[in-house]
Amino acid sequence: MPEVTIVDACRRQGRGGSPTAVLDEAPFTDAERRRIPAATGTSHAVFIAAVDGEEQTRPSYRLRFFTGEGELPACGHGTVAALALLALRHSGDADYRAALHTTNRVFDGWAKREHDDLTATFDPGPISPRDAGEPELRAIATALGLMSEALPHGASVASPGRPRLLLPVRSRTVLAELRPDFTALRHACDRYGLLGCYAYSIPDAKGRAAARMFAPSIGVPEDVANANSTACLAAYLADQGVTDIAVDMGDHLGHPSTIIANAQRSASGTLIRLGGAADIARAVRLPRLG
Repeated sequence: MPEVTIVDACRRQGRGGSPTAVLDEAPFTDAERRRIPAATGTSHAVFIAAVDGEEQTRPSYRLRFFTGEGELPACGHGTVAALALLALRHSGDADYRAALHTTNRVFDGWAKREHDDLTATFDPGPISPRDAGEPELRAIATALGLMSEALPHGASVASPGRPRLLLPVRSRTVLAELRPDFTALRHACDRYGLLGCYAYSIPDAKGRAAARMFAPSIGVPEDVANANSTACLAAYLADQGVTDIAVDMGDHLGHPSTIIANAQRSASGTLIRLGGAADIARAVRLPRLG
């Protein structure tokens, strides 16, 4: 079986991050791919394959993302993890850039090394939030144990690949006290076609916030770091004039993580740069997956 690199993606001040399995493409079945997160003790696995072409001006790779439930069209912290590993393989480059291919699109990714620190960022693509409907908002808030009077205005739905609910709560304390009923939450998300719920505290004047991402429908009750949902939040806040955010996640799970995002309005829409710090944690040899 091939070697798997565990990358801690979206670390905070040199610690934590979301452990992510990254490995080179091989002739796995999809059933075997779904087993790899559990086999490596991670929530997600990322498969990397070089894309060959005569006119390429920079390295080009195809990425596939899996959880225990199946394949995802996109994964933000998985993209950060893949970029980190690719950059480290090109050890002579302090600044690394690659074209990344996923199920739905091709986009740019960057990695920058300064001393022992590596930060990976990428373009998550266009995101257009919409107001959340009353039925989906009420069903998910109930599953999270939130009463309607505790919810501020501003719940929205956005999709960088699959839609998810962005749910603001009044404080980090309220966020930390959420105790989801995961059975009810999965039922609500499945009913309304949502990947999950990204609950976040209102950002402070410097754009600092905290969030928790619940996604039982894809086999991840709570995600350590969810970069794509943070991109959705950046797109939503850009309409309010907020350009830079840093979102803390993972504290409830013992893996402090931070995702950074910059959003700029332009004539062609909102342009977002998303990412975080990453580090190679270890390499493991997979057991047989049969």
